[in-house]
Amino acid sequence: MLRHTVQTAPGATPKHWCWLLHGILGSGQNLRLVARRLVADLPEWGFVLPDLRNHGDSHDEAPLHTVAACAADLDVLAASLGLDIRSAIGHSFGGKVALAWGASRQLHSPAERIWALDVPPGRPNLPLALQSDVVRVVAALRGVTLPLQRRDSIVSLLTEQGFSTMMGQWMTTNLRPGDGGFVWRFDLDGIEAMLRDYADVDAWPWLEDPRRQTRVDVVRAGHSERWDDAELARFRLPLLHLHVLPDAGHWVHVDDPDGLHRLLVAGLSPSAL
Repeated sequence: MLRHTVQTAPGATPKHWCWLLHGILGSGQNLRLVARRLVADLPEWGFVLPDLRNHGDSHDEAPLHTVAACAADLDVLAASLGLDIRSAIGHSFGGKVALAWGASRQLHSPAERIWALDVPPGRPNLPLALQSDVVRVVAALRGVTLPLQRRDSIVSLLTEQGFSTMMGQWMTTNLRPGDGGFVWRFDLDGIEAMLRDYADVDAWPWLEDPRRQTRVDVVRAGHSERWDDAELARFRLPLLHLHVLPDAGHWVHVDDPDGLHRLLVAGLSPSAL
C-alpha cells in the first residue's frame, strides 16, 4: 500500500477529500505546503498526499508500473483509509494519474473535480518530451555511482551536466542513508517504466466522452514548453476548463504559488462544487 500523509485543518472534520499527487522523481512531501495553505482557507477539505509507486517510501507495488496502476493504487489506499475521495489534484505525471483515476470512475461513483497541473492530456509531443528536464535527469542519474558519500555531491554532478542548481538541490531530497553512504529513495527502473507508459497515455477519449460528469480543470504554465497548438485547440468541451499562469514555469507550485492557490481555492470552494 502507498505510503502517504494526510493534511487537514487543526480540529477540522473534512466533508470533502482530495488526492494531491506529485510528479516523477518527487514524493508527497513536494506538495505539503500547497495542502497546508488550502486547508487554512478551506477547512472543509482534507488532502491525502501519497508517495506514488516507486517513489518516496512506496516500494511494495508489483509491476506493471503504469499510469493505470498508479490510479488503481489510489483506490486501494482510499479503501484502507475508509475515505470517500471524489477529487484529485496532480502535477505533471501526477496530473496524468489524476485524469486516469477520473476516467476509471466513469461508470461508478464519478469523480467530482480533477485538476491537472501543467500536463497536456494527450500523448506528449515527443521532440519536446525528450528534451524535458525529467527525461534528461533520469538519463543522467543512470551514470551516478552509488552510494554517494555526501548528499550534496549530487548537486555538482548534475550542474556539471548542465542542470540548474535548483534541480540538483531538489534531487538531494531523493537521497536516503544506505550501505556506505547515500542511495536513491526511488526505483529508477520502475520510474523509467512509468515514463514510457505516460508517453502512451491519452486522456482525450475520456475528456471527449459526452457521458463524462466530472469537471476537469487544466492549469498551463505560461513558460512551459510542453504545449503545442494542436493540444490547446481541443479545449472546447463542456466541463473542461483551461487556466494559464502566465509567469510560471513547469513547477507551478514553486514559480507561482499564490496564483495556483487562488485558482484552487476558487475551484474547490462550496459555490464551485
